[in-house]
Amino acid sequence: MNIGRKLAYAGMVSIWALSASAYAQQSDADIAKAVEDGSKKAEEMTQKAATAPVIGTYGFDADGMDTSTKPGDNFFRYANGTWLDKTEIPADKSNYGMFTVLADLSNDRVREVLEKERNIETSKSGAVYESYLNEAHVEALGMEPVAPWLNRIRAVQNKIALQQLIPVAARNGVGSIFGGYVGQDDKDPESYIFNIYQSGTGLPDRDMYLVDNEKFAEIRAAYKAYLAQMLDLAGETNSEARANAIFAFEKSVADVQWTREDSSDSTKTYNKMSVAELDDMAWGMDMAAIMKGSSPKIDHVIVAQPSAIKGIAMLFTKADLGVLKDQMIVSSLRSFADVLPDKVADRNFAFYGTKLSGTPEREVRWKRAVGFTEGVVGEDVGKSYAERFFPAETKAAMKALVDNVIAAMGRRIDGLSWMQPQTKAKAQQKLANFTTKIGYPDQWRDYSALEVKRDDLFGNMIRSNNFDYDDNMAKLGSPIRRWEWGMLPQTVNAYANFSMNEIVFPAAILQAPFFDPKADAAVNYGGIGAVIGHEISHHFDDQGAKYDEKGRLSDWWTPSDVKAFEAAGKKLVAQYDAYEIFPGAFVKGEFTLGENIGDLAGLTVAYDAYRASLGGKEAPVIDGMTGDQRFFLSWAQVWRRKYRDAELQRRLITDSHSPSEQRTWVVRNLDKWYDAFNPEKDDKLYLDPKDRVRIW
Repeated sequence: MNIGRKLAYAGMVSIWALSASAYAQQSDADIAKAVEDGSKKAEEMTQKAATAPVIGTYGFDADGMDTSTKPGDNFFRYANGTWLDKTEIPADKSNYGMFTVLADLSNDRVREVLEKERNIETSKSGAVYESYLNEAHVEALGMEPVAPWLNRIRAVQNKIALQQLIPVAARNGVGSIFGGYVGQDDKDPESYIFNIYQSGTGLPDRDMYLVDNEKFAEIRAAYKAYLAQMLDLAGETNSEARANAIFAFEKSVADVQWTREDSSDSTKTYNKMSVAELDDMAWGMDMAAIMKGSSPKIDHVIVAQPSAIKGIAMLFTKADLGVLKDQMIVSSLRSFADVLPDKVADRNFAFYGTKLSGTPEREVRWKRAVGFTEGVVGEDVGKSYAERFFPAETKAAMKALVDNVIAAMGRRIDGLSWMQPQTKAKAQQKLANFTTKIGYPDQWRDYSALEVKRDDLFGNMIRSNNFDYDDNMAKLGSPIRRWEWGMLPQTVNAYANFSMNEIVFPAAILQAPFFDPKADAAVNYGGIGAVIGHEISHHFDDQGAKYDEKGRLSDWWTPSDVKAFEAAGKKLVAQYDAYEIFPGAFVKGEFTLGENIGDLAGLTVAYDAYRASLGGKEAPVIDGMTGDQRFFLSWAQVWRRKYRDAELQRRLITDSHSPSEQRTWVVRNLDKWYDAFNPEKDDKLYLDPKDRVRIW
């Protein structure tokens, strides 16, 4: 059982991965110089931003364009083609673009903070960081730290004892055949409740077990080899046969799991029941005992995929005990790989980093140390980050921009021809009740009860996982934590949370090219303005629209509204279904619908806000570009990104966002883009006005 967090994250999540061996060759002087270089880079950007845009003459990298490409044929390449041709994906990354550029900057800044904290004896973040950097100590301990836990799994004599171990494993951060977490009750958002969802597979998607094609067959073979190698590393024998048995069990689990499309449906996944009803449904497992072991406060649960949980429970009763134990052993090593010797971490990365995402090398150790420290005491680090790198004037400027985009969304709602007046009134009420969080939390997380040690990396992970688990369970019966954030200030991302009716923008994304107070207004509205619009519109997308002004899952649209909205959504699904990324591999329009609506609506609303900001005047021409052209070019620039093939193939299956190039192409639905760039009817992106999707 995994503890998760139910937030509707939007935007691209940066993926980081570099070589572990590089750190071993670094002296203290090398480390100090690297920190100094990172600090200088950040300082240079800060100094330039004080007088001029960080990027180009008006906030856009015109040198990265490919003006030999017609904007109507491929607007992504027109805006980014030279950058794409000249840019190599770093060896530690599966993809590279504007999100990763800012993530690297954030890493440099956090490292600077942690190198100072490292020298403060009482600093928890410094202690955690130091424990990870001490590679020699980790290697010297070998498998000793994890051995007691693995022996505890081995000692299990029957399935009753194994079920008793499931909540213990969850508290330690080890997944099992289903996952769970405490979150807001979607139909009673003033209360917390325990949520259960399907799990029990090591591959990222059920299709990788069930669909017969050459690519998946290759992944399955590599995964079986990985399972055997992990069993070998755990000290087990007959690993190949046991790995095949684990795979066979997981394939049967995949067969009863729900698809990602169904699992993303807020209505289908809301299935509230008592623990007794859960126990009856999941016949063959003592779910009442497992829930009690998780927390004695659990009396009701929300089951995301009832038929899958029922099916998994049945499979549990039929499975060989040894196979279930072996699966938990492998799951444990997977969960703990990053704090174990490199022989484990390298093998884990070889499959999940290289095979599945195409990344050649792991991150250098200091970057992994930064990531680990953020996972343990992230808000302690975030507080220092926000104090040093997020000025008050940026927060104020962002707040004004958010208010402008929200106002534009309000005007859009008023002007809709397909929405009924009573629904418009409720939509406006929902918009008026929005909470906007910018930069960093008003209240920071308290880590005083968390014990960390400078010489106990594995122990720090276990104690952190225990701390997070207990903190999550403590929400049951407690007031809603409206101050709580789902991301750190130093995270380059943004999200919408339906149950809180909030939009959240961490400090790290509020930088060029997304947001630069010295940049042209068109650039800011086309960048962060469209991100703001995206997050706002998530509350009105195919799932967010199911939540009312109080964040409650409810039916507040009229049937005619729903019919009109779904019809427009189907047109957008068809548009994205037609994008072939690899031979025979297409974007999944249904799976990515919410994010595609977010992009379409976000850009539409941001454009309205931009034009309103001009006060009825026309923007000046800068470097030969009109204001409207600069707006759309900024949108294309923030999605500037290159993928490794394996990573892009994986994302087509697992990522609810369309690839960056196709996200940029959403402009083909906006009349104002046609006015700005005059594409011709035979251009590849051109759509006849009747075929352009218009929702908001």
